[in-house]
Amino acid sequence: MWDWFAGNSVWILIAASVVVLLLLFFNDRIRTWLNQAKPEKWKEKLYGNVNAFFWTIEGIAAVVMITAFIAMATFQDGGTSLISTKSVEQWFLDHGVRIIIILVVGIALWFILRQTLPPLVKRVIGRPQRGESKEGVAKRATTLQGVFMGLGRIIILLLVIFMILSELNVSIGPILAGFGVAGIAVGFGAQYLIKDLIAGVFVLMENQYRIGDVVKVADVTGMVEEINLRKTVLRDLDGIVHHVPNGEIRVASNYSRHFARVNLDISVSYDTDLDYAIEVINRVCREMSEEENWKKVIRSVPQVIRVNKLGDSGIDLKVVGDVKPLEQWNVMGQLRLRIKREFDKLGIEIPWPHTKVYFGNKPGD
Repeated sequence: MWDWFAGNSVWILIAASVVVLLLLFFNDRIRTWLNQAKPEKWKEKLYGNVNAFFWTIEGIAAVVMITAFIAMATFQDGGTSLISTKSVEQWFLDHGVRIIIILVVGIALWFILRQTLPPLVKRVIGRPQRGESKEGVAKRATTLQGVFMGLGRIIILLLVIFMILSELNVSIGPILAGFGVAGIAVGFGAQYLIKDLIAGVFVLMENQYRIGDVVKVADVTGMVEEINLRKTVLRDLDGIVHHVPNGEIRVASNYSRHFARVNLDISVSYDTDLDYAIEVINRVCREMSEEENWKKVIRSVPQVIRVNKLGDSGIDLKVVGDVKPLEQWNVMGQLRLRIKREFDKLGIEIPWPHTKVYFGNKPGD
């Protein structure tokens, strides 16, 4: 068997390479198709199974390619191999079966973790706490699942690697000692990593923000796309992705926790009847909050609460109201549009900066 494999190693290497390329090509196609699939629950389950299938096939193809390289290197011109069939069979009986069992157990542990961790996290988090919405609980569950899955993947990978090394009679002690020496050598640099890890633990424990929240951390504002123990990944309104080390975060401002607030200043000219302008603004806000599309997102009807400022060119009226998280910008944009249209219809002037110039005459002349 080995002699045949060694003799055809070139063709086997080419075939395995073609398989890997085809897998990469169809992997992208299938992922694109799954992103458009419905319903959502079915898509997530199928997506995970497809990922596992591709990882398994690609892993087998990679092993075949590596073995083909070894066969090409050991196969001699005379048709004899430096590695005999008997030696390969003996090694496989002594070590190969155990290594395969270790790999199978590692894959099984990964599948068990993927199946049991999400429902376990949801059960531990439980029902929404006071002031917390169902969407907020779902965000927290998604965030914790991502962190725990990452940690579980690293632990399983390290266990498999160390068990395989032990099976191959590779002493693990010197390796761990080497890591210890390297750790001492980079100890001063590692203090920043430890700082990031500790800060990440507190971010998760205190539920400061979750994946999907809009936050401001380290003077960067954006939507949280990823959180782990080391860093927070944000995407701002321009689509720029920011990687912020957790140790650099001094103040975390969450724009989407529990509820959000409409906070508008509407300016009117000084000759406007303020009572009339306030009535118009409140009516526009009330009519909008009664519409079916906006009723679901507006929690308290926005209204004028005070005259906020006597400015250089006009008077600012403060409009405040509570809405669902992440909806404040949509609601404020729609209110600006409707109030502007209503002011134009009723002849209420929205002031703009202007200057009066006098050429030697008194203002009353």
